[in-house]
Amino acid sequence: MPERIYLDHAATTPILPAARAAVAEAMARWANPSSAHAEGRAAHAALEEARARAKRALRWRGELIFTSGASEALAIALGRSDRRVFASAVEHDAVFRAAPDALLLPIGAKAEVLREALDGALRASPPALVAVQHVNSETGVKQPVDALAAQVRGHGGLLVSDCSQSAGKIPLPDADMIVVSAHKLGGPPGIGALLVRDLAMLRGVGGQEFGYRPGTQNLPGALGFAAALEQLRIGIFPGNPDALPMVEWLADMGELLADLEHPVGEAGGVFQPAGEAGERAMFSAWIMAIAMPGVSAAAQLIRFDGAGIALSAGSACSSGSLKPSRALRAFGVPEQEAACTIRVSFGWSTTADEIRRFLDTWLAIAADARTRAA
Repeated sequence: MPERIYLDHAATTPILPAARAAVAEAMARWANPSSAHAEGRAAHAALEEARARAKRALRWRGELIFTSGASEALAIALGRSDRRVFASAVEHDAVFRAAPDALLLPIGAKAEVLREALDGALRASPPALVAVQHVNSETGVKQPVDALAAQVRGHGGLLVSDCSQSAGKIPLPDADMIVVSAHKLGGPPGIGALLVRDLAMLRGVGGQEFGYRPGTQNLPGALGFAAALEQLRIGIFPGNPDALPMVEWLADMGELLADLEHPVGEAGGVFQPAGEAGERAMFSAWIMAIAMPGVSAAAQLIRFDGAGIALSAGSACSSGSLKPSRALRAFGVPEQEAACTIRVSFGWSTTADEIRRFLDTWLAIAADARTRAA
């Protein structure tokens, strides 16, 4: 059997060597960063150093609150405000768990949040809190967060952007609050961050993290998180001779993605969302959703897994269900096509050979499906 290929990096990505080493070293520091004794003070100093390193790597000038991950960061951002919450219809499920009464903002023909709908909602409401994901976790569609933030602020609102799928790869948008997840970019699981332009935007609850998150801080996770962000900036990945600095890697991924389009399209595949929204400039170079008409996503995943390739059918929190993707429906993908759509996502360890093997396997499955249907 050929060596297995992992192309489900949007769910979680392998831990970077520097992050793994930082976590292992930090495990020797067992003191609580909130303790007043010498050991606690040393742990606290290490935690604050990790906070400063993470902010510097992300080029963030505001505050950084360490959390257990993106879901908790969203819960703090959206659940600690008296403002009315608006959210794009394609947000991650964690947004709607944090703000179950959020007003949905529809997606327009170009796969962007409909500006007219946002403007109308903002005019009809007191200053709002608006949640818009930077890069969609199922399709890779990038939202124009900077422009949306200016629109929201023009009405006295605040914008929260879930950057779990973009942080460490492309510059952060100009949002008021930003959500980051370590395990999506090569850091350890169980750690994330909420970046806040001004802590006065949040309601404190007491405890650690400036009084905005109770609970013992995860020092090994924080140090691993900072190390991962720094390694992405440097671009040195031992054990992967094909790895490049992130800027070059993204350019290569973009070229490889373009190389996939023609053969997949010739074989009947459809990159989702299609139509006007299919202008690839709007998509990230590391997440794609591809429909193989006539072959269910479940059947495709079985075939790919048997061929040694790990993929998914959407966000990890919901891909185990048999329900049609809410995000794909909101993007305007017909239900029949959504049921035949898989997600392919790349990460720091992905190589060109792996992508070519994915393409060869996809074409073979599609050809077999056409033969069976004839």
